[in-house]
Amino acid sequence: GAGYHPIALRRTTGGRRGSTGLTGQDANGVPLRRSKRGWMWNQFFLLEEYTGTDLQYVGKLHSDADRGDGSVRYVLNGEGAGTLFKIDEKSGDIHATKRLDREEKAYYILHAKAVNRFTNEALEGESEFIIKIHDINDNEPRFTKDPYMARVPEMSDIGTSVIQVTATDADDATYGNSARVVYSILEGQPYFSVDPDTGLIKTALPGMDREVKENYQVVIQAKDMAGQMGGLSGTTTVSITLSDVNDNPPRFTKTLYEFRVPESTELGSVVGLIRAMDADIGENAEMDYRIIGSDGPGMFDITTNRSTQDGVIVLRKPLDYERKRQYSLRVQVENVHINPRFFSMGPFRDEATIKIIVEDVDEPPVFERASYVMEVKEDAARNTVIGSVSASDPDDKNSLVRYSIDRRTDMDRVFNIHAGNGSVFILRELDREENAWHNISVIATEFNNPRQISRVPVYIRVLDVNDNAPTFATNYETFVCENARANQVIQTVSATDPDEPLGGHRFFFSLAQEAAGKANFSVRDNKDNTAGILTRRNSYNSLQKSIYHVPVVISDGEFPMQSSTNTLTIRVCTCDREGNMKLCNTEALTARAGLSTGALVAILLCVIILLMIVVLFAALRRQRKKEPLIISKEDVRDNVVSYNDEGGGEEDTQAFDIGTLRNPEAIEESKQRRDIVPETFYPPVRRPVLPPTRDNNGDVRDFINQRLQDNDSDPTAPPYDSLATYAYEGNGSVAESLSSLESVTTEGDQDYNYLSEWGPRFKKLADMYGGDDSDRDS
Repeated sequence: GAGYHPIALRRTTGGRRGSTGLTGQDANGVPLRRSKRGWMWNQFFLLEEYTGTDLQYVGKLHSDADRGDGSVRYVLNGEGAGTLFKIDEKSGDIHATKRLDREEKAYYILHAKAVNRFTNEALEGESEFIIKIHDINDNEPRFTKDPYMARVPEMSDIGTSVIQVTATDADDATYGNSARVVYSILEGQPYFSVDPDTGLIKTALPGMDREVKENYQVVIQAKDMAGQMGGLSGTTTVSITLSDVNDNPPRFTKTLYEFRVPESTELGSVVGLIRAMDADIGENAEMDYRIIGSDGPGMFDITTNRSTQDGVIVLRKPLDYERKRQYSLRVQVENVHINPRFFSMGPFRDEATIKIIVEDVDEPPVFERASYVMEVKEDAARNTVIGSVSASDPDDKNSLVRYSIDRRTDMDRVFNIHAGNGSVFILRELDREENAWHNISVIATEFNNPRQISRVPVYIRVLDVNDNAPTFATNYETFVCENARANQVIQTVSATDPDEPLGGHRFFFSLAQEAAGKANFSVRDNKDNTAGILTRRNSYNSLQKSIYHVPVVISDGEFPMQSSTNTLTIRVCTCDREGNMKLCNTEALTARAGLSTGALVAILLCVIILLMIVVLFAALRRQRKKEPLIISKEDVRDNVVSYNDEGGGEEDTQAFDIGTLRNPEAIEESKQRRDIVPETFYPPVRRPVLPPTRDNNGDVRDFINQRLQDNDSDPTAPPYDSLATYAYEGNGSVAESLSSLESVTTEGDQDYNYLSEWGPRFKKLADMYGGDDSDRDS
């Protein structure tokens, strides 16, 4: 430092200063002489952060070879030489040119030598020396973080570690107390404390409650110089949060909760919500609800909504205002996670009472049973009562009930019900073999409120009555050989009956009485619901008789007994010795191979349909060949309908028959137009037929006007303008119209003698029409 002045040290081996000393002899016995070092020095010390105006003096270099005559020049090399450090070449004084910082660089290594100013020869060997920067307390302690974040459980004991803070000082820790840091707490007392040497923060107050105060701001100071006066300091903030523990039990806000619920509430519906308050948070506030007492066991249940911690009351059984109008529940709530450390602060549960009031709702009628089963015999007469249903209004007003049958379940209206007493009776005859069960739905409606209805299924079973006679089980095809022997079984028959007696069927077979005297075959009852058909003679001749009809009477054993006569057809055939059929006569073959009546009818219908299709196809082809009157297809809006039929003049009496126009029946006859599709949905309008008089038969104008009116009002007219032209010459001529339209139907009705009075121009006409009738007829 400034108070240390380096000096040149001379190390000698003996003798006086500046002399040489002997150190021994060489191999030749010549004494050895060692030159003593002319100059050397210790390390220099320099204070950092120099604030003076003059250059800071470091030290002085001096060589024994320096006689003071100015012949010695000092040279300085190394770190900072010439920039940070300068040397006086003559005197060897070293100065620092800039303000130095130990924290930036703690020491500098330099080399110095002394040379002859004139010859530049080294007077001394180069020597190394060190300039150390002496530390001063110019850096305050700095914390590694700012701020610090820490958590500690609430209700922690005194001395519970929270967090450790650390501060560092850039000053030299090996010299003095500049870097010795001491911690202290400036803010945060009396809740927390800090260890002065380690910076560990601990709790200093017991029973800190998060529910009272959750966050704390603690200010910690770090001071160097071991905390003495004049030391530098730094601070940091520590944000400490008390974490929650389960130290608070749940508590209901009320001791009595009341809810109202309609009796029509569906099962599983929420009746109400209750909530217990817990000052804790998170899982420490989770709780469970349960019913510990109820005057309606199983009617209600309670669950916990985990997101809101509400107690949800749910309906489990149907409510009935008329049966019970109020329920009382005792409910308990308890924490899910309990900390044993805080058992003494318990109990961690609470209880409350819930009152549930059932509200009356207008309910539909209620049947006494969920379903009804009724039985009726199939031969029951109409209007026979087969059973009854009963329903009542469950409400206090006890409204009257009206019964009806849902006709969607009884489309054929087989049954009906008495609207007042619910008696079910039949409207039509029943047939068990057609439908053994009938499933209908009966509706009960409140008389005062028809919107309140209820339904009940009614299953009606039709009981069997022996009302069907037995018949052959199948259509038997039986033959008998011409060489058959008497009492030979040629067919075994059985019977069927749609009735179902309780004891099972029992059929009896016999030959009809009318055929017993002259029977060629006999019937033998096998007593097992079958019978055998036996021959009564030894041989049969197909030429004499090829087919036999055997009437078999089948009766059942039920009451009333039913019987029927069934005809068995037996063909006579030629057989081999083993009894196998070889050939039957033509009549028998035809009867066997013949078609049934139903098959013949079906074939005939198919032939008729085929002929109708052919005729229709031919008619359609003829219709397509007709050329429409409207030829142009480019513009269908304005068309003139032209009739390209050229008449033969006055002498052509066959080109146009005026009689058609004169005939009232022909006038009214509906003629289909060729330029439009025929329309059958609009029948022709029939107008009254006027008697043929001179007035309505003399002028065609009325006819044309009538046709024009008909055309305008014709609903089958095409959707474009159509021009219909009718030739009419008028009646202003003295000679009147020459058109054949004015002619009467027969020539004998008109006198043409006046034509001869009109001059030579009409001579030709007079000759044609003015002759006698006898001439014309000849």
